[in-house]
Amino acid sequence: MPIQETLETSHTFLARLASEAAAFLPNLIAAILILAVGFFLAGRLANLVTRAFGVSAKIDQTVREPLVAIVRYVVIILTLIIALGQVGVQMTSLLAVLGAAGLAVGLALQGTLTNIAAGIMLLWLRPFRVGDYIETQTFAGRVHEIGLFVSHLETFDGLFVFAPNSTLWNVWMRNHSRAASRLLAWAVTVPRDMPFEAARQVLIEAWQQEGADGRLSEPVAFLDQLTADAQILVLRGRVTEGETATAQRRIAEAIRTRFLERFGEGQEPRAIQRIVPADNDPSRYLGQDEAPAANPTLVNDRPEEPSQGVVTTAKG
Repeated sequence: MPIQETLETSHTFLARLASEAAAFLPNLIAAILILAVGFFLAGRLANLVTRAFGVSAKIDQTVREPLVAIVRYVVIILTLIIALGQVGVQMTSLLAVLGAAGLAVGLALQGTLTNIAAGIMLLWLRPFRVGDYIETQTFAGRVHEIGLFVSHLETFDGLFVFAPNSTLWNVWMRNHSRAASRLLAWAVTVPRDMPFEAARQVLIEAWQQEGADGRLSEPVAFLDQLTADAQILVLRGRVTEGETATAQRRIAEAIRTRFLERFGEGQEPRAIQRIVPADNDPSRYLGQDEAPAANPTLVNDRPEEPSQGVVTTAKG
């Protein structure tokens, strides 16, 4: 009977399915246990590496988070491979599938791969480190973390910036924390009839009085411009990085206070302006030992220019 044959076929199929399930169930349970243990070990090992980095001062803070992430992902990938092998997945077929999938994913996620490459270059060359204050064309902030995909920054007013690594690698950047010192300069406008040496001495005293504990050089004050009714003097010096903000405020206040004490109300400075030397020509504000020197090789090898306006005549 067709119905009896169908029942017998179904019974045979169910019996075979139950037999194969009974044989496969231990492997499935083992794979689940492997995944559970592997993910637990990945988190545990990541925590241990983080603690080890916290104890050791030899590992730069900039590369700690990426190294911890790499350790976690390596353990997870090995766990997945072992678990798939436990349930009978052939590694050759798996690698072929992963290769094809990786190509498709790579084409679809070109921007993400660009961020990974940029993150690797940032960690390798280290144009900035965790804790540095950097400035780009679009934003500025203090670096909190450098990851494989994105970097975390905090702006001066406390905003969080989630910046893809490619936006930091492919643009110009200023690192305000890398140099050991910063050059500060003020342009002070005083009346034309004020004695120059007295005004210059007041500027020097203002720096020495309020010039921050982190000053690295003695102040230099000089006449920068002379107009029909005013003198413009420049006060400059170097302070350690981290003392810049304090020095900017305190020295400007000290300049005004010292002029009022020395010359009175009618002779206070007309203007006190902090100036930032231009990157293309800062020589006006640099000291003798700081100004860039000419290359002696290029100077010595420069061809002599023919003299102009000189006529030589041959004597017969």
